Parts: sequence; structure tokens; C-alpha cells
Amino acid sequence: MFQGASELSLDAKGRLAVPTRHRDPLSSGGGAVVLTAHPDGCLLLYPKVAWEPIGARVQALSSFNEQARWWQRLLVGFAEELELDGSGRILVSPALRKFASLKKQVMLVGQGSHFEIWDVEAWEQKLEQAMAVAGSAPPPGTENFAL
Repeated sequence: MFQGASELSLDAKGRLAVPTRHRDPLSSGGGAVVLTAHPDGCLLLYPKVAWEPIGARVQALSSFNEQARWWQRLLVGFAEELELDGSGRILVSPALRKFASLKKQVMLVGQGSHFEIWDVEAWEQKLEQAMAVAGSAPPPGTENFAL
């Protein structure tokens, strides 16, 4: 289970060093990971074994539905299979860096089965917006939820 948030730096070549505690679980099941775009403007980083059923479901969506086609274009079209190098880094391609407007500082945010990668400024803006509405009402399905 991937959890926690880490502020990390992209190096000059666009490489991102995955925190040591996440390297083995992330590369389990063969060592490959999948990096792709998300409609919210961030990137998603999955272990390949966790991505495969998701990618298959997205590809099975109807190509006659305009919204489904855009999900396919984003999620499958941008998907890149990568290996962590000997230093635990992944190379974020120029296309994905451009899509997510990644500069030097990024946030790696655990989401259970995967990570989101955000430009730090975009993350702070989204977090501020989310906090402004978080107290107004709980999300659907959490009406009886307690912390």
C-alpha cells in the first residue's frame, strides 16, 4: 500500500528518485512500473502488475464514446513502461513532464495502489482548493464514517 507524500526533485535529465522505502514494493512482480497521464493534470505511477488490469479496462471502453476515447488517449496513449535504474530513479519523458507541467520540484503522493506525481505548485493550489471545500460536506459514501 503506497501512502504518504514526499517532495522530490527532478534532475536535469528529468529523472525522479523514488524514495527507498517504496522501491521494492513498486517494482514487485517483475520490476517494471507504468507511468501515465491522469485527467486531473498529474501523472500516475503504478507497479506494472497493478496497471495491467486497469489498462485493459480502459482499452475495453467503447471507442464510439467521445469521453471514453479521451480517457484512452490520456491513460493508454501516454502510458510508458519503465524500469527503476540502479539508483532507484525513473526517467519522466519530456511528453509526460509537459503534460503535467512538471518543473524541478514535484510531489509524490501515495494513493494505495499507486502514486500521483504533481508539480509542487499545482499540488499546493489543488490542496488549498480541496481544503476550502473539505469541511463543507463529506464525499458520497462516507456519511457514517468516523476518524
